[in-house]
Amino acid sequence: MAHCLIVDDEPDIRTLVALFMRREGITTLEAADLAEARERLAANEDLDLCLADMRLPDGNGLDLVDEIRRKRPTLPVAVITAHGQVEAAVRALKAGAFDFINKPIEQDTLRRLLRDARNLQAARSAAAEPSGDRADSPLIGDSRAMRQLREMIGRLGRSQAPIFVQGESGTGKELVAREIHHHSSRAPGPFVPVNCGAIPGELIESELFGHNKGAFTGATHDKPGLFRAAEGGTLFLDEVAELPLTLQVSLLRVLQERRIRPVGGTEEKPVDVRIVSASHQDLNRAVAEGRFRQDLFFRLNVIGLRVPPLRERLDDLPALATAIVARLAERDDRPAPAIEPAVFHTLAGQPFPGNVRELENLLERAMALTDGDRIGVEAVAPDPMMGTPEDEGSALGACPGFLPETDEQRDVLSALQQTRWNRSEAARRLGLTLRQLRYRLQKWGLD
Repeated sequence: MAHCLIVDDEPDIRTLVALFMRREGITTLEAADLAEARERLAANEDLDLCLADMRLPDGNGLDLVDEIRRKRPTLPVAVITAHGQVEAAVRALKAGAFDFINKPIEQDTLRRLLRDARNLQAARSAAAEPSGDRADSPLIGDSRAMRQLREMIGRLGRSQAPIFVQGESGTGKELVAREIHHHSSRAPGPFVPVNCGAIPGELIESELFGHNKGAFTGATHDKPGLFRAAEGGTLFLDEVAELPLTLQVSLLRVLQERRIRPVGGTEEKPVDVRIVSASHQDLNRAVAEGRFRQDLFFRLNVIGLRVPPLRERLDDLPALATAIVARLAERDDRPAPAIEPAVFHTLAGQPFPGNVRELENLLERAMALTDGDRIGVEAVAPDPMMGTPEDEGSALGACPGFLPETDEQRDVLSALQQTRWNRSEAARRLGLTLRQLRYRLQKWGLD
């Protein structure tokens, strides 16, 4: 990285940023308004980074972001916003800005921005154009939906914006999040996944933000927390809709201020983490029902990414099934059995509410039932013990030895069967939290 354009109508800010960049060995150009910025851009083809204030005397910095995105898409642009202008920063990220920094500008913030821009430049040097559509992508399939998904993931590497991944259970949302991280400027840093629905409510604040020694009973030592573990990288918040409302407030503040305060602490400390979140739930509906904060959804959903269900990409079934069988065979140290062509036709006729995860479970069962070197149609026939959603007694088939004694037990088992044991969706239908449902299942010996 050698050249940076600084666009701001305040001479002191231009000087501050220019001095920092020069100490880093970067040549700077300066512009006080949009007109001058356009002149500098037209005359300098070798720019590596642009910093632009949101408010300029002759227009909006977003106009410059949009122009650069269209005319010079490989040039990263970071916008400078006044402190507290969260909505302005989100608009800039949605418009295609690489990142944003708040006034007053701190050197640590500039250092982080420069690091990310350099990492992005290095990634582009390794590949002419970042793309998720590579031969070794773990996102298998050549359907139009999957090609579009991989292409979008490649483009997302240009941005530091928070991303919300929407998809049904079993579609591979964590795999998508890992690919987003892999293609981003943060790829050298850690990828830290956390299932928000699997952490007890009384522990989740400590797990995310850390705690100080003595903060509560059992806190015998300082704990950094998952945000700190993801420093310089990506934190993946899976099933973010399961966060308690009190934690949603804390998470919103972290996203706005980029600072965290551990439980029992008195000082906030800066944190350098990109957030990718996911849920199988419709968060718009959760917002409407008061279960999820609208302002937090606004901050998490700067860029939305939908993962298609398996029923929308049935053309990918042969490639998916073949890859899954090969991986399972390698795990079990056995030759991979061939899959008879008729199997794919049979699979295409199944609804797969559990998506790729359900397909993998079905194929693992088929391999267990196959002694020879081929998987036939009989091996992928539906398991009669699992029943069907229309079979009122089929829930009991999934719970050998358990006989429901109360209406509540019958209702819970019915909801689980109807959702193919998707506990989050079953809990929603029952009007329970996921933790409440888990408690009941544990109490009944069904967890």
